[in-house]
This record gives sequence, C-alpha cells and structure tokens, in this order.
Amino acid sequence: MPTDHPTTLSHPLTYLALGDSYTIGHGVDEAERWPVQLADQLRGQGIPLADPLIIARTGWTTAELQHGITQRNPIGPFDLVTLLIGVNNQYRGRSAAEYRQEFGALLDQAIAFAGGDPQRVIVLSIPDWGVTPFAAGRDRAEIAAEIDQFNAINRAAVANVGARYVDVTPISRRAAEDTTLLASDQLHPSGAMYTAWVALVLPEAAAALDGRR
Repeated sequence: MPTDHPTTLSHPLTYLALGDSYTIGHGVDEAERWPVQLADQLRGQGIPLADPLIIARTGWTTAELQHGITQRNPIGPFDLVTLLIGVNNQYRGRSAAEYRQEFGALLDQAIAFAGGDPQRVIVLSIPDWGVTPFAAGRDRAEIAAEIDQFNAINRAAVANVGARYVDVTPISRRAAEDTTLLASDQLHPSGAMYTAWVALVLPEAAAALDGRR
C-alpha cells in the first residue's frame, strides 16, 4: 500500500506567527486561531506544514512583542513567518513615529527568521476595533483614522523590503453590521472572522512556500 511521503513526516515545513491578541486568538478556541486555521488549510493543499509556533499575547505593543521574542528565543530559519502588530500601540496612544521605528525593527527580525527571504514573510494589517460595541462612547472616526495611519506605515515598510502584505482591515470593519464576526467579548474577532482572514492569507502563504515542499 502507498504511504505518506517520508519528507512529509520527517521534515515538515515550519511556521512562526508573531503578534498580539489577534494572533493568539483571544476569546476563541485554539483551533479557531487564524494561524492554526491557516496551517490546517495549507496542509489540506498538500503542503507539509508543522503546527505554528506562536509568539503573541493579548495587549502586546511592538516593544512588548520584541521582548517576548527575546524571551522565547525561537530558532530559525522558518519556512513561513507572519507578523501582525500595532493595535495596542494605537490603543495606548503611542506615536506613529515610535510605531514606524519599532515595527521596522520587528519586520527586519521577521525576515531574518525567514532565512533572509522577505517573500516568506507575510504582514497582516491592523484590524479596526473602533467598529465594535467595546468602542461605544469613543470617537470611532478618530480610531479608524489612527489605525489607517499605522497601516500606511506598516504597508510602506513591507513594500520597501519586498515582503508580502494582506489587508484584513476591511473585513474587520464588517463587524459594525455583523456581530457574528466578533467573539463573546464583543471586541476581538470570532473564528468566523479569522476564517475570512485566512481566505486572503492562504494564497500568499502558498506562494511563499512554493518550491519548499
């Protein structure tokens, strides 16, 4: 009887996911986290990908993610690296200039983790939490404008180094009309929203891993 290819069993491709509450999947089951869904779907396409190594925590800013990476000290190179960070910089009123510097350093580090290949790095845009019930009583337009500013920064940084970029912010804004896209805390995404993100990330991830099977 035919068996699985031994390379699939012995040498799975590796995936490092860096971020904050959105990457760790605050408020959803582990299987609903978007990096876990992404890995599952890539395996469904015949790509032998290991479970993601996730370095992320609810509330982390760029500086705190950097500290978390230092503490975990992941050993690369990884075949795929994703990065989504910045919402807590915006939430805490940190400056755009600080975000530009610290995000740039994290992006450089992500590329280093990917063996120096920026095409194996995917950056996701920051979602807009201002549309959620949690933001009631706050200036939603101001939140949106600040998130757009931060996303302009991370998009430009990605373009500058030649990495991949996936804009999930429009999907996050659908939660203004569709609360099934939110977890029970009415702030973080639900598994359904993460599934919609993965639909956008999947072709970029498959392209990043092309030829590495």
